[in-house]
Amino acid sequence: MRLASPSIDALRACHTAQRPATPMASAVSAGIAEYDVAATDWSDTSQRDALMDEWSRILLDGAGVLVLRGAYADDLASVDAATAVFNAIIAEEKQAGRSEADHFAAAGNNDRVWNSLQKLALRAPEVFVRYHGNAAIDAVCEAWLGPYYQMTAQVNLVRPGGQAQQAHRDYHLGFQSAEDCARYPQHVHDLSAALTLQGAIAHVDMPIESGPTKLLPGSQQYRAGYLAWRDAAHREYFEQHCVQVALNKGDALFFSPALFHAAGSNTSAAIERMANLVQISSAYGRAMENIDRSALCKAIYPQIHRVQGQRRHAAIAACAEGYAFPGNLDRNPPEGGLAPTTQAQFFHQALAQGWSLDAFSDCLDALAQRQRP
Repeated sequence: MRLASPSIDALRACHTAQRPATPMASAVSAGIAEYDVAATDWSDTSQRDALMDEWSRILLDGAGVLVLRGAYADDLASVDAATAVFNAIIAEEKQAGRSEADHFAAAGNNDRVWNSLQKLALRAPEVFVRYHGNAAIDAVCEAWLGPYYQMTAQVNLVRPGGQAQQAHRDYHLGFQSAEDCARYPQHVHDLSAALTLQGAIAHVDMPIESGPTKLLPGSQQYRAGYLAWRDAAHREYFEQHCVQVALNKGDALFFSPALFHAAGSNTSAAIERMANLVQISSAYGRAMENIDRSALCKAIYPQIHRVQGQRRHAAIAACAEGYAFPGNLDRNPPEGGLAPTTQAQFFHQALAQGWSLDAFSDCLDALAQRQRP
């Protein structure tokens, strides 16, 4: 299929198109629907399903972005606890002289914690369980990607004076050169965004002067976007029409990776803007980072008993491999179904049957051996 040709008129049509209604939103700011997490009963499956349907429409045909207000309203202290861990990691890694390079901003503007998911679990498993055991975030991930998603995360800290990013799209095609993007057929461009969900969890209050993410609602529908976002005219259109939404600590912003977006400039006098940038991948794709999920499972197993219900499900989903493939079907054939038992299934089985940590660890080690090439 021939690739769509870049056109400012086509981008404008996507940006200005009429969007589906968002009746469950608590507010709409700059054309972006906001949802009051504290007012949601996550044990009510009909309410959860209705929200997920609305969110999937927003990400596909609507603004392409939504805000979860008070995503951590029931445990804001877990955000502070995670912040303390991330700050300690930043200090240690800076002392070790690690690179401060960023994908779309000049080196030195930001401090990064790569693979914050694994580092948090291994350093502070109790904090991990509270922080990632988040029913609202689990629901928005499933709304876009379905079950068995894979989570990765990277902390970004932008200090006063940190400059804005350039407008861009994200992983997968968004991380490739224009020349490489042009080699992929149009249906891959269309489907790339369906493999990933981008999110940002606010670890501090983020007024506009601190530089929260600049967004171009509707631009995820622009079929030529992976070819066009580097073009000067498209970036000019973005800067003229983008919007920003102030966030409070504990709010979360989620958007399609195909949405034109860019971190804003931190023009504040004293705000150190910290966000944990979560990137969630479909089970049918591969995540950006290699994660030692067996180590994560072992680290949080003693702490997982502290939470129940959707919070427990979300914490396990954030760390355990929920998809059986690729695997070694000679050593690890399907038993009683079409696919072998996964880490996540063993995790739930261990909890249900009261396994010890040693028994659970032995099971994961044996599974890893069976899955080796």
